[in-house]
Amino acid sequence: MKAFVTLLGKETRALFSSPIAYIVIAVYLLLVGYTFTASLFMTKMATLIHIFFQASVLLLLMIPIITMRQFSEERRQGTLELLLTAPVREVAIVLAKFGASMAIVLVMIGLTLSYAVVLGLYGTPDWGPIYSGYLGLVLIGSSLTALGLMLSAMTANQIVAAVVSLGLFSLLWMLDSIAAMLPDPFDRILIGLSLLAHFTPLATGAMYTSDFGFFFSVTLLGLFLAVRALARR
Repeated sequence: MKAFVTLLGKETRALFSSPIAYIVIAVYLLLVGYTFTASLFMTKMATLIHIFFQASVLLLLMIPIITMRQFSEERRQGTLELLLTAPVREVAIVLAKFGASMAIVLVMIGLTLSYAVVLGLYGTPDWGPIYSGYLGLVLIGSSLTALGLMLSAMTANQIVAAVVSLGLFSLLWMLDSIAAMLPDPFDRILIGLSLLAHFTPLATGAMYTSDFGFFFSVTLLGLFLAVRALARR
């Protein structure tokens, strides 16, 4: 446990000492903040539903930048072999990198809580969708981070890891649109795998056990495959 905590601290410091982390956070907040400000003045509605959908799409774009270097860069520099020969199990390495990456994701999401504070000060928002929407962002961020780490562990090129992650995330996001063109039962199967289909209820204030189970399952699957990818090397 002590070795894991040490490794987690090392990975977190490494990420936050890189300018990439701050660039990603700044771009994310700039884009979401612009949308929040513009929509607030145009609609005059105390809601964050549209912000949640834009924020989730931005996570699809930003998380590959965070995760692409986690294993690929270490493999390129030759430090991954040293890490794997240390008295630390592969699962601890993956969880440490997952925790460090999630720290950035949580900072990105957490800083947007100021929008909810603004709505609370100057309006009477429905807090139910706000609570569930932020929970949905954390869950989808967790799933995407785990999948991104999985792909980073499978390739030695960080650009390839980023591009493949972006392609996979986009595909999982659009599966419900593809499902509309397919007959039953294939449409229901694809909808069940769609990130958007499971995120929409949370963003609009509805919480179902199936949606929680989906995001937890995707996160665990991504982490498991990342561990297996490391174990093969």
